[in-house]
Amino acid sequence: MLLIRNLHLRPGEREAKLKALAARALRAPEASLGALRILRKSLDARRKNDIHWTYTVVVSAAGEERLLRSGGAERYVPFRYEIPKLSSPNRPVVAGFGPAGMFAALALAEAGLRPIVLERGADVDARLAAVRRFWETGALDPETNVQFGEGGAGTFSDGKLATNTHDPRIAWVLERFREFGAGESVVYDAKPHVGTDRLTAVVKNLRRHVTEKGGEVRFLSRLTGLERDGAGLSGAVTAEGHIPCRELILAVGHSARDTFAALLREGVAMERKPFSMGVRIEHSQAAVDAAQYGRAGRKHLPPADYKANVTLPDGRGVYTFCMCPGGYVVGAAGESGGVATNGMSYSGRAGDNANAALLVTLRPEDFPGTGILAGMEWQRELERACFVRGGGTYRAPAQTVADFLAARKSAGPGSVEPTYRPGVAWGELREALPPLLTDALAAAIPLLAERLRFFSDGDAVLTAPETRSSSPVRILRAPDTLQSPTLPGLYPCGEGAGYAGGITSAAVDGLRVAEAVMRRAALRAAGTDHA
Repeated sequence: MLLIRNLHLRPGEREAKLKALAARALRAPEASLGALRILRKSLDARRKNDIHWTYTVVVSAAGEERLLRSGGAERYVPFRYEIPKLSSPNRPVVAGFGPAGMFAALALAEAGLRPIVLERGADVDARLAAVRRFWETGALDPETNVQFGEGGAGTFSDGKLATNTHDPRIAWVLERFREFGAGESVVYDAKPHVGTDRLTAVVKNLRRHVTEKGGEVRFLSRLTGLERDGAGLSGAVTAEGHIPCRELILAVGHSARDTFAALLREGVAMERKPFSMGVRIEHSQAAVDAAQYGRAGRKHLPPADYKANVTLPDGRGVYTFCMCPGGYVVGAAGESGGVATNGMSYSGRAGDNANAALLVTLRPEDFPGTGILAGMEWQRELERACFVRGGGTYRAPAQTVADFLAARKSAGPGSVEPTYRPGVAWGELREALPPLLTDALAAAIPLLAERLRFFSDGDAVLTAPETRSSSPVRILRAPDTLQSPTLPGLYPCGEGAGYAGGITSAAVDGLRVAEAVMRRAALRAAGTDHA
C-alpha cells in the first residue's frame, strides 16, 4: 500500500476525484490504482481566497516498488494493536465507565480477563432521561447526571475526539469508535466529532461488546472503599458489598469529589495539580463563520470552529477549550446546590450559536486553601456561589460581553440568545466569581479579539461557571507499573486521576493501564508475581 499526502479538493468537490489526484501524484494511469482509503482529512482556511480540503490517502497500485522510487508516495505501514489472550481467576475491577474506563474494560474483556465495571450512575438511556429532566425542571439526580453515568462526562460534551497527543494507540481507539457506531469519518477527520446524539448509541454498543466478551457492567454501583492485605489491594467496597480483586482501575472522572476525599482518607498518594476555571462564551455561529471563512461564506463547509490563547503580562494564560460549533451551553452540575456549565452539540452542529470554554490557568499557589483537595473545594465554592446568584434553581449567572467589559449588570440578551439550560440569571459576574478570574478574563477578551474579531462582540454571552475542564488533583502512580505507590494493585487512570484531557487521551490512558494489568496477570500466571 502507498501513502500519498497533500491532495487538495475545493469545497463541494466530490471525493471520487481523489483517485485521479492520486494517479497524477504517482504519474501513473488511474486504471492502475486499486482501492483508495482516506487516512486523514483537514480543512485549510488560512487564506480566505484559497480554502480547501487537504487529504492523505492510502492506495494500492500495480508496480508499487517502481512508484515508490518516483517520489510521489511513501510506503504505508499500518499500526497494529495486539491484545494478548489471557486467563486468570482474579477478575479485575474498573471503577468508572467513562472513556478511560470503557476502553480499559474493552481491552481487558478482549484479553479474556472478564472485568467487573462499577458505574455510580445509570445506563445511558436512564441517564438521558435524568439529564433532560434536570435541564427542563432543575431537578438534579446527584448520582445520574451530566457528570455521572454510562459514557462519563464525555457523553454530554460534544463527542470531540481530537487530541494534541500523538500516541499510536489513537488509531485503534478511533477505529473502535467507528466500529461501535460513531461514523466512518472519525477515523480520518483531523477534528473528529461524534455528537451527543450518536454517542449514546456508541457507548451502548461498546458495553454490549464488553459483556459479550465476559465482562460485567454494574450500574448505580459506587466505589465506597478499598480493602488491602500484606500484598496490597485485596478488594473493592461498594454499597452492595465486597468484591475481591487484586487489580482495580480507578477511572472515576474529574468530578468524583466524594471518591477523592475517600481515597485521601485511605492514604492513597495524591497531589494538587494546576487546572483551569472560567466561563462559557457564546457567539453567533454566523459571526464565527464570517470571520473564519471570509466573503465566501459557509457554502459546502462545516460550521466554523476556532481555538485561541493569550498570555497576560503577569504570565497567566487565558485560552479557549472544548469549542462547540452550532452547539449549546448546558447545565453540568454533579452535586446538589452547585451550578456548573459545559458545552455540547449534536452530530449535525445545526444550532444558531457557537460556544467555548474561556478558561484561566490556575496554579496550586492560587488556591485559597493549602490541603491536597484545596482546588476541588475552590471549584465547589464557586459553583455554590453561582447557584445562589442564579436564584437557587440551577439557573446560571450570565452577562453580555459589553456589560462585562464595562463592569455593569446585564438585564437581558442582545442579538445572541443564551442557550444554557435550565436557564440564565442576568447580572454581574464579578459578584459570583473571584477577581483573579474576572480580571484575567476582562484583560484577555480584547486581546483575543485582535486575532478573532468576533470575540469581543458586545452581544456575546458569558455564562458562569466553567469549573470542570480538568481534575484539580493527581492520583500518583509509578511510571513503570502505573500502580499507586502506596497501594499495589490500584491503577489511577484517565482524566480524573490527572493523566488525560479529553475523550481520546482518556481512552488511550485506559488502554495503557489495561496493558499494565495484563502484564501483571501474565506474570501471575507464569508464577513470577504472587500478588
